[in-house]
Parts: sequence; C-alpha cells; structure tokens
Amino acid sequence: MLDYEKIKVDFPLLTKQINNKNIIYFDSACMSLKPRQVVEAMNEYYLEFPACAGRSSHKLGNIVTKKIRESRQIVAKFINANENEIIFTRNTTEAINLLANSLYLEKGDLVLTTDKEHNSNLVLWQILVKNKGIRHNIIRSDDDGNFDFEKYKELVKDAKLVSMVHTSNLDGTTIPAKEIIKLAHENNALVFLDMAQTIPHKKIDVKDLDVDFVAFSGHKMLGPTGTGVFYGKYDLLKKLKPFLVGGDTVEYSTYVDHKMLEVPEKFEAGLQDYAGIIGLGQAVKYIEIMGFNNICEQELKLNQYITQEILKNPRIKIIGPNDPNMRSGIINFYIDKVDMHQVALMLDEMSNIMIRSGQHCVHSWYNDKKIKNSARISLYFYNTIKEAEELIKNLNKIIQIL
Repeated sequence: MLDYEKIKVDFPLLTKQINNKNIIYFDSACMSLKPRQVVEAMNEYYLEFPACAGRSSHKLGNIVTKKIRESRQIVAKFINANENEIIFTRNTTEAINLLANSLYLEKGDLVLTTDKEHNSNLVLWQILVKNKGIRHNIIRSDDDGNFDFEKYKELVKDAKLVSMVHTSNLDGTTIPAKEIIKLAHENNALVFLDMAQTIPHKKIDVKDLDVDFVAFSGHKMLGPTGTGVFYGKYDLLKKLKPFLVGGDTVEYSTYVDHKMLEVPEKFEAGLQDYAGIIGLGQAVKYIEIMGFNNICEQELKLNQYITQEILKNPRIKIIGPNDPNMRSGIINFYIDKVDMHQVALMLDEMSNIMIRSGQHCVHSWYNDKKIKNSARISLYFYNTIKEAEELIKNLNKIIQIL
C-alpha cells in the first residue's frame, strides 16, 4: 500500500498552497513531479563533488565517475539490459534523432510508424524522406482506435525499421509490442519503441520483449529535466554510426585520423549532465520502492472514477477507448465547439487544478481528425481520490458556465 503521508513529505509541492488552496497536479504525462531524494542527489553533486567524470583522475573526479557508473547500472537493471547498452541522452527526442542519424538508412528503405506518433517520432522521418529518399508508411488505427495488426502484417514485409510509440501520450493505449517485434524480426526488420509514457508506469523487460532499441525520458519518471536514455542491443549499437562527436567520444586522434571509443561512450559526446544522471538513478530507485503494482493500482482506481464521472455528461468525448483499463493513466477529452485551453485555464484559476490542453505534440492526429484541441488529465501514484473529486466538481461547474 502507498503511504500518502510519506509521499507528501517526499513531494513538498503537494502541500504547497496558492490562494489558500492546495496544488492539484494532473499533468504527469508532460512532466512528473520530483521527490526530494532526486533533488538532494543532484545538490550533493554540485556541493560535494562538482567535477568531471571519466576525465580527471583526482578524488572528486573519481567520485563522479563512480556515481555515473552506478546510475548506468541502476537504469540497466531497471529494464533488464546490460550496462554497456545504456546511453544517456537529454531526452527521448534526442535518442530518436540519434537512431535516425546513426542507422544506415538508404534510399528506398521503409520506416513504419503509427498514426499516434509524437512529433519526435514523425517529423525526423519526414525529413529523411526529403533528404535521403527513404520511404515512410503509417499504420493507421482501426475504427476503435486500436493497432491494426492485419495492416501491419502487410507493410512489415518490406520494412527496414519499425519505429513506434509503445504507450501513447494521446490516449494512453499500448500497442501489442511483443507480437509486433516477433513479426518484424521474422521479416528482418529492426524495432524501436518510444517508451517515454511506458517506463514510469509499467515494468519493462527489454530482453523478454526482444526489442532492438528503446528510448525514454527522465523528466516523466520523477527524474531531472534534460535527462534520457537510449537502449540498444550491444551488437546493434556497435554498428551504428557516430552521431554527435568530440570530447569523450574518441580514444585518440591525429591531424588526419581518429579512433572512436567503444559503446556507450561513443555516443555520449561532450561534458554530460552529471547531476542529472545521478538524479535519474535516484528516480529509478524511488519508483522501485513505490512498486509498479502500487503505481498501476492507484492510477487505475483514479482513472475508473474520473472516467465514470465525466461520461455522465454526454457533451464530453474521450479520445481513445472509454474503458479505463485500456488507457494507462491518461484521460484525454474534448467538448465540441469548446476551446479546451479555456477549460484548462479555468480549472487552474478556480482551484489550482493543473492539466494540459492543446494537441500534445501529436498535431498530425488532431489535424487528420479535424479536432481543434483537447484537455488531458494524466495521473501518477501521488494523486488521490480526493483530488479527483475536486477535479470533477470544478469541471462540472465549468461545463455549466460554458
């Protein structure tokens, strides 16, 4: 069971008041809150050993090097990977760009994505279509918004790379990854999964999935901003071209040649966010202490309550399935002829209830469906039923006003 008195201590923001009202934070799909343990670990770096890792051999440098390796080991164990298969990045976006620019894609090679991709896993493939002549096909969801496996079976036969969002930030649905990966490998295609919305909420085993590449962001999983992870099978990482190069990526250089370091250093150019990486390791530890069973149970309980309440109003339309069991911790909704930015602003002004409105970096889907915008409630384990009740009460008031 989750101990909410302890959680309040670890997340001081949850007890902070604005205009004599507590903050109610329902925007964790965009940015999760940070426990004090993460912040303290980062502060410890800046105050106690603010030196370079892997470069300086003095005492402080050795401490940083040790701490960074510990974080790499923590993250690797978290997803059941090997230590040298973990590459630290700034976020999921940078990781996908690393893959797209390092994989040997040639004119005519086919990349498959879904119709729910974040711009990070869409725009760069469009650019490579123009600049390199690759091909890009989209697997459109079926009429119920589910992954169209029959269409996938047809298109994957000719694919070089399957690059897909695992759990969608649009509607919270999760694609059948294991089946997708198995069929891709049977057709000699590689598979990359954007797990930015998965890793904070579900236990992932990359070896069990047999996935080739994965990326996720620290800021959505209690970690610092500007931190992320790119995972790849070691043999595949060794074959990728360097992306960013320079300091800490080369073993030696002359005026005419150079030798790159081995993976993962080969892809971690320049001075890294050491404090952030250390903080990310602490974030993983905190999630493990909370336990995925507890996290999933609390998110589902909240999702079930909020869903049943908002569906009482026939004007509200949920994006994705109405069944909360199929939407992770996300309730994304809209009301015809209502600007959902206005709804979000009114929730904030009336009761410090913080949600996100807009097109959520999935502009392509909204433009295709001709939906102007939506309001997204996204949950995490630190949210409570009392907060959900306050949300519903204020949302009903707003709908009456509008």
